[in-house]
Amino acid sequence: MANLSEIKNLTATLPVEGALMPVLFIGHGSPMNGIEDNEFSQTWAAMGQTMPVPKAVIVVSAHWFTRGTAVTAMNFPKTIHDFGGFPQALFDVQYPAPGNPALGAETAELIKGTPVTLDHDWGLDHGAWTVLQHMFPKADIPVLQLSIDYTKTPKAHYDLAKELYQLRRKSVLIMGSGNMVHNLRMLSWEMMDGGGYDWALEINDQFKRLILNQDHQPLIGWESLGKAAALAIPTPEHYLPLLYTLGLQNAAEEVALFNDKAVGGSLTMTSVRIG
Repeated sequence: MANLSEIKNLTATLPVEGALMPVLFIGHGSPMNGIEDNEFSQTWAAMGQTMPVPKAVIVVSAHWFTRGTAVTAMNFPKTIHDFGGFPQALFDVQYPAPGNPALGAETAELIKGTPVTLDHDWGLDHGAWTVLQHMFPKADIPVLQLSIDYTKTPKAHYDLAKELYQLRRKSVLIMGSGNMVHNLRMLSWEMMDGGGYDWALEINDQFKRLILNQDHQPLIGWESLGKAAALAIPTPEHYLPLLYTLGLQNAAEEVALFNDKAVGGSLTMTSVRIG
Protein backbone atom coordinates (compact mmCIF):
# COMPACT_ATOMS: atom_id res chain seq x y z
CA MET A 1 0.00 0.00 0.00
CA ALA A 2 1.38 3.40 -0.97
CA ASN A 3 2.23 5.82 1.83
CA LEU A 4 0.98 9.40 1.96
CA SER A 5 3.95 10.96 0.13
CA GLU A 6 3.81 8.36 -2.64
CA ILE A 7 0.10 8.91 -3.19
CA LYS A 8 0.64 12.67 -3.44
CA ASN A 9 3.05 12.06 -6.29
CA LEU A 10 0.57 9.96 -8.26
CA THR A 11 -1.76 12.81 -9.17
CA ALA A 12 -1.43 16.59 -9.07
CA THR A 13 -3.47 18.19 -6.30
CA LEU A 14 -6.31 20.49 -7.25
CA PRO A 15 -5.33 24.07 -8.14
CA VAL A 16 -6.36 27.09 -6.11
CA GLU A 17 -9.11 28.93 -7.97
CA GLY A 18 -9.87 31.83 -5.61
CA ALA A 19 -13.64 31.76 -5.21
CA LEU A 20 -14.95 29.95 -2.15
CA MET A 21 -17.06 26.86 -2.74
CA PRO A 22 -20.21 26.84 -0.57
CA VAL A 23 -20.37 24.54 2.45
CA LEU A 24 -23.42 22.41 3.26
CA PHE A 25 -25.00 20.67 6.18
CA ILE A 26 -27.61 18.23 4.93
CA GLY A 27 -30.33 16.72 7.07
CA HIS A 28 -30.40 13.40 5.26
CA GLY A 29 -33.17 11.61 7.18
CA SER A 30 -34.40 8.22 6.06
CA PRO A 31 -32.35 6.19 3.55
CA MET A 32 -35.55 6.09 1.47
CA ASN A 33 -34.86 9.69 0.48
CA GLY A 34 -32.20 8.17 -1.75
CA ILE A 35 -34.82 6.72 -4.11
CA GLU A 36 -37.90 8.82 -3.42
CA ASP A 37 -38.92 11.89 -5.42
CA ASN A 38 -40.01 14.09 -2.53
CA GLU A 39 -39.60 17.63 -1.24
CA PHE A 40 -36.19 16.86 0.26
CA SER A 41 -34.68 15.06 -2.71
CA GLN A 42 -36.09 17.67 -5.10
CA THR A 43 -34.29 20.40 -3.16
CA TRP A 44 -31.04 18.43 -3.28
CA ALA A 45 -31.42 18.06 -7.04
CA ALA A 46 -32.14 21.76 -7.51
CA MET A 47 -29.10 22.66 -5.42
CA GLY A 48 -26.87 20.51 -7.58
CA GLN A 49 -28.11 22.35 -10.65
CA THR A 50 -27.67 25.87 -9.28
CA MET A 51 -24.49 25.81 -7.18
CA PRO A 52 -20.97 25.91 -8.68
CA VAL A 53 -19.89 22.50 -9.97
CA PRO A 54 -17.29 21.14 -7.53
CA LYS A 55 -14.06 19.45 -8.56
CA ALA A 56 -14.58 17.01 -5.69
CA VAL A 57 -16.82 16.43 -2.68
CA ILE A 58 -15.77 15.55 0.87
CA VAL A 59 -18.60 14.23 3.05
CA VAL A 60 -18.54 14.13 6.84
CA SER A 61 -21.27 11.58 7.49
CA ALA A 62 -22.93 10.58 10.74
CA HIS A 63 -22.51 6.98 9.63
CA TRP A 64 -18.71 6.83 9.67
CA PHE A 65 -18.04 7.12 13.40
CA THR A 66 -14.54 5.85 14.21
CA ARG A 67 -11.78 5.77 16.78
CA GLY A 68 -9.27 8.12 15.19
CA THR A 69 -9.72 10.23 12.08
CA ALA A 70 -9.61 8.72 8.59
CA VAL A 71 -10.18 9.89 5.03
CA THR A 72 -10.99 7.61 2.11
CA ALA A 73 -8.17 7.32 -0.41
CA MET A 74 -9.25 4.72 -2.92
CA ASN A 75 -9.83 5.22 -6.65
CA PHE A 76 -13.29 3.70 -6.66
CA PRO A 77 -15.21 3.83 -3.35
CA LYS A 78 -17.92 1.21 -2.96
CA THR A 79 -21.56 2.03 -2.28
CA ILE A 80 -22.35 0.96 1.29
CA HIS A 81 -25.89 -0.13 2.19
CA ASP A 82 -25.56 0.42 5.92
CA PHE A 83 -29.16 -0.21 6.96
CA GLY A 84 -31.76 -2.95 7.14
CA GLY A 85 -35.47 -3.48 6.70
CA PHE A 86 -35.90 -1.39 3.57
CA PRO A 87 -37.14 -2.37 0.08
CA GLN A 88 -34.79 -4.24 -2.24
CA ALA A 89 -34.83 -1.26 -4.62
CA LEU A 90 -32.81 0.71 -2.09
CA PHE A 91 -30.20 -2.06 -1.77
CA ASP A 92 -29.94 -2.22 -5.56
CA VAL A 93 -28.74 1.39 -5.81
CA GLN A 94 -25.11 1.93 -6.76
CA TYR A 95 -23.45 5.34 -6.78
CA PRO A 96 -20.25 4.71 -8.77
CA ALA A 97 -18.52 8.06 -8.21
CA PRO A 98 -14.72 7.92 -8.43
CA GLY A 99 -12.46 8.70 -5.50
CA ASN A 100 -9.39 10.93 -5.47
CA PRO A 101 -6.43 9.44 -3.56
CA ALA A 102 -4.33 12.58 -4.06
CA LEU A 103 -7.00 14.76 -2.50
CA GLY A 104 -7.31 12.28 0.34
CA ALA A 105 -3.57 12.60 0.98
CA GLU A 106 -3.72 16.38 0.76
CA THR A 107 -6.63 16.46 3.20
CA ALA A 108 -4.69 14.31 5.65
CA GLU A 109 -1.69 16.65 5.43
CA LEU A 110 -3.81 19.74 6.01
CA ILE A 111 -5.03 18.38 9.35
CA LYS A 112 -2.31 19.15 11.88
CA GLY A 113 -4.28 18.71 15.10
CA THR A 114 -4.56 14.93 14.90
CA PRO A 115 -3.12 12.04 12.86
CA VAL A 116 -5.24 11.05 9.86
CA THR A 117 -5.30 7.56 8.37
CA LEU A 118 -5.69 7.02 4.63
CA ASP A 119 -8.53 4.49 4.41
CA HIS A 120 -8.97 1.99 1.58
CA ASP A 121 -11.83 -0.06 3.01
CA TRP A 122 -14.83 2.18 3.72
CA GLY A 123 -16.54 3.77 0.71
CA LEU A 124 -19.71 5.89 0.50
CA ASP A 125 -22.31 5.27 3.19
CA HIS A 126 -25.93 6.35 2.95
CA GLY A 127 -25.19 9.70 4.56
CA ALA A 128 -23.29 10.46 1.36
CA TRP A 129 -24.82 8.64 -1.59
CA THR A 130 -28.53 9.07 -0.81
CA VAL A 131 -28.00 12.82 -1.10
CA LEU A 132 -25.38 12.93 -3.85
CA GLN A 133 -27.27 10.74 -6.27
CA HIS A 134 -29.93 13.45 -6.42
CA MET A 135 -27.48 16.34 -6.30
CA PHE A 136 -25.00 14.96 -8.85
CA PRO A 137 -26.83 12.06 -10.56
CA LYS A 138 -24.12 11.41 -13.16
CA ALA A 139 -21.76 10.28 -10.38
CA ASP A 140 -18.88 11.84 -12.28
CA ILE A 141 -17.49 14.02 -9.46
CA PRO A 142 -14.92 12.43 -7.13
CA VAL A 143 -16.26 11.80 -3.62
CA LEU A 144 -14.32 11.23 -0.41
CA GLN A 145 -15.48 10.70 3.15
CA LEU A 146 -13.86 12.05 6.31
CA SER A 147 -14.66 10.07 9.45
CA ILE A 148 -15.82 11.43 12.80
CA ASP A 149 -13.53 10.46 15.68
CA TYR A 150 -15.84 9.60 18.59
CA THR A 151 -13.03 10.17 21.13
CA LYS A 152 -12.77 13.89 20.37
CA THR A 153 -14.68 16.79 21.90
CA PRO A 154 -17.20 18.85 19.90
CA LYS A 155 -14.72 21.76 19.98
CA ALA A 156 -12.03 19.54 18.49
CA HIS A 157 -14.32 18.64 15.58
CA TYR A 158 -15.14 22.31 14.99
CA ASP A 159 -11.44 23.21 15.03
CA LEU A 160 -10.52 20.32 12.73
CA ALA A 161 -12.95 21.66 10.14
CA LYS A 162 -11.13 25.01 10.13
CA GLU A 163 -7.98 23.25 8.96
CA LEU A 164 -9.79 22.27 5.74
CA TYR A 165 -10.74 25.83 4.83
CA GLN A 166 -8.31 26.20 1.94
CA LEU A 167 -9.95 23.28 0.14
CA ARG A 168 -12.93 25.58 -0.44
CA ARG A 169 -10.65 27.66 -2.68
CA LYS A 170 -9.91 24.55 -4.73
CA SER A 171 -13.57 24.01 -5.68
CA VAL A 172 -14.00 21.23 -3.13
CA LEU A 173 -17.52 20.94 -1.72
CA ILE A 174 -17.40 19.96 1.95
CA MET A 175 -20.71 18.58 3.19
CA GLY A 176 -21.77 17.53 6.66
CA SER A 177 -24.55 14.95 6.60
CA GLY A 178 -26.65 14.09 9.65
CA ASN A 179 -29.68 15.62 11.38
CA MET A 180 -29.80 18.42 13.96
CA VAL A 181 -32.59 16.70 15.86
CA HIS A 182 -32.29 12.90 15.72
CA ASN A 183 -33.92 10.70 18.34
CA LEU A 184 -35.06 7.49 16.70
CA ARG A 185 -36.21 5.97 19.98
CA MET A 186 -38.97 8.57 20.16
CA LEU A 187 -39.91 8.41 16.48
CA SER A 188 -43.65 8.57 15.72
CA TRP A 189 -44.76 6.70 12.60
CA GLU A 190 -48.01 8.65 12.70
CA MET A 191 -46.04 11.87 12.16
CA MET A 192 -43.76 10.65 9.35
CA ASP A 193 -45.41 12.94 6.79
CA GLY A 194 -44.53 15.94 8.92
CA GLY A 195 -44.65 17.25 12.44
CA GLY A 196 -42.47 17.53 15.51
CA TYR A 197 -42.86 17.23 19.24
CA ASP A 198 -42.82 20.55 21.10
CA TRP A 199 -39.31 19.95 22.43
CA ALA A 200 -38.01 19.09 18.95
CA LEU A 201 -39.43 22.26 17.42
CA GLU A 202 -38.21 24.34 20.35
CA ILE A 203 -34.59 23.22 20.13
CA ASN A 204 -34.56 23.23 16.34
CA ASP A 205 -35.69 26.87 16.39
CA GLN A 206 -32.94 27.65 18.88
CA PHE A 207 -30.36 25.92 16.70
CA LYS A 208 -31.54 27.94 13.69
CA ARG A 209 -31.32 31.26 15.53
CA LEU A 210 -27.80 30.52 16.67
CA ILE A 211 -26.73 29.44 13.17
CA LEU A 212 -28.21 32.52 11.51
CA ASN A 213 -26.58 34.77 14.12
CA GLN A 214 -23.22 33.01 13.66
CA ASP A 215 -23.22 32.30 17.39
CA HIS A 216 -21.36 29.03 17.28
CA GLN A 217 -20.20 28.61 20.87
CA PRO A 218 -23.60 27.48 22.26
CA LEU A 219 -23.87 25.07 19.33
CA ILE A 220 -20.47 23.59 20.15
CA GLY A 221 -21.51 23.30 23.80
CA TRP A 222 -25.02 22.06 23.09
CA GLU A 223 -25.10 20.05 26.32
CA SER A 224 -25.63 23.33 28.17
CA LEU A 225 -28.81 24.10 26.19
CA GLY A 226 -31.06 22.07 28.46
CA LYS A 227 -33.47 19.16 28.33
CA ALA A 228 -34.68 19.76 24.77
CA ALA A 229 -31.12 19.54 23.48
CA ALA A 230 -30.55 16.33 25.43
CA LEU A 231 -33.65 14.81 23.83
CA ALA A 232 -32.61 16.04 20.36
CA ILE A 233 -29.07 14.66 20.63
CA PRO A 234 -29.15 11.44 22.67
CA THR A 235 -25.97 10.43 20.84
CA PRO A 236 -23.78 12.94 18.97
CA GLU A 237 -23.01 11.32 15.60
CA HIS A 238 -25.86 12.96 13.65
CA TYR A 239 -25.22 16.39 15.17
CA LEU A 240 -21.43 16.61 14.86
CA PRO A 241 -21.44 16.99 11.03
CA LEU A 242 -23.13 20.36 11.62
CA LEU A 243 -20.06 21.53 13.55
CA TYR A 244 -17.83 20.69 10.58
CA THR A 245 -19.98 22.88 8.37
CA LEU A 246 -20.00 25.76 10.86
CA GLY A 247 -16.27 25.50 11.41
CA LEU A 248 -15.71 26.26 7.71
CA GLN A 249 -17.67 29.53 7.78
CA ASN A 250 -16.08 32.96 7.66
CA ALA A 251 -17.79 35.96 9.22
CA ALA A 252 -18.65 37.65 5.90
CA GLU A 253 -20.62 34.73 4.47
CA GLU A 254 -24.36 34.53 4.20
CA VAL A 255 -26.25 31.59 5.63
CA ALA A 256 -29.42 30.04 4.19
CA LEU A 257 -31.65 27.33 5.63
CA PHE A 258 -33.54 24.81 3.51
CA ASN A 259 -35.58 21.61 3.91
CA ASP A 260 -36.61 23.13 7.24
CA LYS A 261 -39.15 20.54 8.35
CA ALA A 262 -39.71 18.17 11.26
CA VAL A 263 -40.77 14.60 10.52
CA GLY A 264 -41.62 11.67 12.73
CA GLY A 265 -41.92 13.89 15.78
CA SER A 266 -38.28 13.58 16.82
CA LEU A 267 -36.26 14.27 13.67
CA THR A 268 -35.64 17.47 11.71
CA MET A 269 -34.47 17.74 8.12
CA THR A 270 -33.30 21.33 8.57
CA SER A 271 -30.26 21.96 6.39
CA VAL A 272 -27.72 24.77 6.01
CA ARG A 273 -25.89 26.40 3.12
CA ILE A 274 -22.99 28.73 3.83
CA GLY A 275 -21.75 30.86 0.94
